[in-house]
Order: sequence, then C-alpha cells, then structure tokens
Amino acid sequence: MTFEPDRLRRLLTMLPAAALLGACGKQGGATGATAAAGAAPDLSKVTLVLGDQVKLLRTKAEAAGVLDNLPYQIKWASFQGAAPLFEAVVSGDVDTAMAADTPALAAAAGGARVKVVAASVSSPTGVAILVPPGSPIKTVADLKGRNVIVSSARGSVSHYLLFGALREAGLKPDDVVTGFMLPSDAAVAFSSGKIEAWATFGTYQANAEIQGARILRDGVGINSGIGVIAASDAALADPGKRAALADVLRRLALSNTWANAHPKEYAAVFQQLTGLPPDVVKLVVGRDRPQLRAVDQEIVRQLQDVADTFYAAKLFPKRVDASALVDASVFRPV
Repeated sequence: MTFEPDRLRRLLTMLPAAALLGACGKQGGATGATAAAGAAPDLSKVTLVLGDQVKLLRTKAEAAGVLDNLPYQIKWASFQGAAPLFEAVVSGDVDTAMAADTPALAAAAGGARVKVVAASVSSPTGVAILVPPGSPIKTVADLKGRNVIVSSARGSVSHYLLFGALREAGLKPDDVVTGFMLPSDAAVAFSSGKIEAWATFGTYQANAEIQGARILRDGVGINSGIGVIAASDAALADPGKRAALADVLRRLALSNTWANAHPKEYAAVFQQLTGLPPDVVKLVVGRDRPQLRAVDQEIVRQLQDVADTFYAAKLFPKRVDASALVDASVFRPV
C-alpha cells in the first residue's frame, strides 16, 4: 500500500485521538482519579524515550515526516546493538527497545521487565556469518576449531544464526571458539584481518560486504526475521506514556509503509543521518522492507520456538513464556 502525502496527513491527524481512546479502554494498571474517571491523560506533559539501533527507526520516521506536531515529547537513544539497549531499558533510562527476536527474549530470560508491543517481519538476509576476502574457509563445517566473533552479545540474533548454522553443519557450539564484540569494534578488527569469521547484521554486515567480505551463511532458513518493539513495564503502567506509545507505534507503522514505497527518498535521508556510504545504504534499504504489525498468535508461536531452542541449548538461564511476554493491546495498525 502506498500513502500519498494528503492521505498520510489525514491519517496522522487521526492518530492521537485513536491512541487516547485505546489507552483509556485498555490501560488496566492505572490508579487514582484519572483512571477512575476514565479521563484521557495530558500528553503535553509526557516525554517518551525511544530506543533505537543505528538510527533505523528515527531515519524512517523523519524521512516520512510522521513525527511532526506531536502532542507529546520524544527523545531518541540510539545504540550499536540490542544488548546495551536493553540494559538502558532495564535501568529506566529508555522506555522502548527496537530489536530482533532473540535479544528481546534473552533480555526477558535475564529478568528484564518488558513486554513486546509490536512486531515486524524482515528478510533473514540481514544477518550473516562473514569471512574476509580470500579466506580459506569455504563452508560452515570449515569453522571447526576456528575463532568466530559474534556481534554483539550472547543471545543476539547473530548468535542464534551461528548456533543454527553449526547445528545444520553437524557441529556443536563448542567445536568453535566463540567470542563477543560490539559491532563497531568487530568491524575494525575484521577489516584488519584479525577475525577469522564474524556473525553480524544490518549496516555492519552490509559495510563489510561492500569491502569484499564473503557470506558464509545468512539467516534464511534459520532466523525468523522477526523484529520487535518492546516497552518497559514501567512505561506501560504510566497512562500518559502508554497513550503516547500507542500513537507513536501507529506513526512508525506509517513510516515503514512510506519507506517501502519510496526507497530512493528513504535511502537519501538514511545516508544523511548515518553518514554511511551510498552503496552500503542501498544494500541495507534493499534488504530491509518491514511492516510493523500487531503481535498475533503466529508471532507468539515463532517467538516461543526461538526461546525454546536457546533454552534447550542452555543459552538462556530459564524458559521464557512468549505468551506472557506480549501485550497485544497497545498497538492497533491503521
């Protein structure tokens, strides 16, 4: 679906009212006079801190113009990877986190008090195990006895790919020496020839590919391609933040639709905000065409499959109940 400017503006004018209605009808944790009276929260006093990774959410939103004239305030907090982003959510510095399925599940397994409020499905080609140009490593089986760096942390989407690829090749996790590095640090080490194989994602993967890295195995058939937006329990319990979140999710959904319909315009803004080379941006934009969607039973089933796989491999300290991790009442697509 393509939104022309006039239709997009009409939809945007409808969003705050829809979000307020949803917050009043679904906000079960509110207390005090406001909740008792069913009064809408005063959004002018709300500041929502949105967690992002390498400015992906912000770029689309600003390119599409969906954040103009907000009835509340937002602040952006961008991180290199999901692990430090969820640490910020747990500490209360950030209200939401945009991440792939595995780091969100890993955070929940580690005790993070968060809920998945929206989901998206992208191509699993946006995560891959890379080897340097000229590497003698030709297949995943050749990784046996080798050092593999995963970005950015245990339980990340890249870690899940490595785990699945090794199993597919008949290897066990301890058949390789696995290390973990933030992607920016790993990128420097990889380009200087200090890493034999690198499991990474997104812009870091694309940048390495443009520089000649070879894909040993991408995520197709292993990774779900599911991304999530999670919110802290504290933010969801705040009537104002909950209403603002419901509104901003609808706006972010519109920004995805706009970006998918206008890849050249989106790429231009992406390059301007990130400073990445044009060929890297073109590769990332060509792969990443998600649609933000409500969390339905199929999403829950796939999240549960991933959680159970990591738990069985003793990579999660406890089993995660995916159905208890979601709050499907916050986001209703337009």
